[in-house]
Amino acid sequence: MKLTLIRHGITRGNLERLYYGSTDLPLLPESAERLKKRAALGAYPAAERYYTSGMLRTEQTFEAIYGDIPHGILPGMREIDFGDFEMRSYEELKDDPAYIEWISGDNEKNVCPGGESGVIVTERALKALAPVISEGRDAVVVTHGGVIGGVLAAYFPVSNGRYGFTPEPERGFTVEFSDGKPILVKPI
Repeated sequence: MKLTLIRHGITRGNLERLYYGSTDLPLLPESAERLKKRAALGAYPAAERYYTSGMLRTEQTFEAIYGDIPHGILPGMREIDFGDFEMRSYEELKDDPAYIEWISGDNEKNVCPGGESGVIVTERALKALAPVISEGRDAVVVTHGGVIGGVLAAYFPVSNGRYGFTPEPERGFTVEFSDGKPILVKPI
């Protein structure tokens, strides 16, 4: 079984380097066009089942790549909620005591004020993927960078955690499973 995790295309939040996860931003038109061109060249795999996180940017990415193929929604694959830091940049936050506290120490476990932690997001994503994997049929999920990084770091622990597996927008990874266990990961 192969599970492909694709990060959504580029949004204004990416360009402006904002902390955004729960904000439902659309794709930039030029990113949608690039996705369509890459899809026409066979850059994205086919599967037996397809899913998105249900957020606008993942729906638009899915449509650009796969058109009107039926797909399911996995709300557990939504991006982290940055709470009080949502839609703000490092420059805006760098002197905020709450932000400094959040990024100090173990920012994987630290909860954003009014939001979530990386651990919470990864646990919810793994729970959302469990029934997909248990079916043992190839699947594609269009989701978010932090979610992909967290899931893959849980499957294949690396020293830099989720950041070792967080793909650029419009990119992703395919994970091969054997007997329900991840055995190999490759970039797409």
